[in-house]
Amino acid sequence: MKLKRLSAINTQIEVKTRSAGETRELGREIGVILKQPLSIALAGDLGSGKTVFVQGLAKGLEVPDDYYITSPTFTLINEYPGRLPLFHVDLYRLETVRDLEDIGLEELRYDQGVLAIEWADKLVHDYFHTYLSVQLYISDENSRRIRIIAYGQTETDLIKALGMRIQNIGITQG
Repeated sequence: MKLKRLSAINTQIEVKTRSAGETRELGREIGVILKQPLSIALAGDLGSGKTVFVQGLAKGLEVPDDYYITSPTFTLINEYPGRLPLFHVDLYRLETVRDLEDIGLEELRYDQGVLAIEWADKLVHDYFHTYLSVQLYISDENSRRIRIIAYGQTETDLIKALGMRIQNIGITQG
């Protein structure tokens, strides 16, 4: 297992997925592990798999199958029912901090669900005090290198649990 300790409460794990299905499965594993609200900041180029990851996350959170998870590029926020509600946000089209206020992102930060934000790199660096950062990098047409960094104790515990689980599903670490 390749866990890298960043500080007393920050830990990261890096994995390589070889298909959209594996990227989706990684998201599902995180959803299964989650027992309390969490903010997830997703970053990566167009086509890197952010929405695919959130599709898996939704599956792990038991969002009903009749909800199709798509990127909320034009609606900005999609809400899905599940074991924990999922708020899927896409900041791609936002240009100013004022736009963040207009969509109500501040209120969602304190809601009782999972907040998954695509293009979170548009947020100011300290927008969240504790969160999970998911950075997706395109390796080739099908493969992705995914770095998950925990900022906070609960998030660190989640990464440790994830490290143990992914060994069982065939996703490559490192």
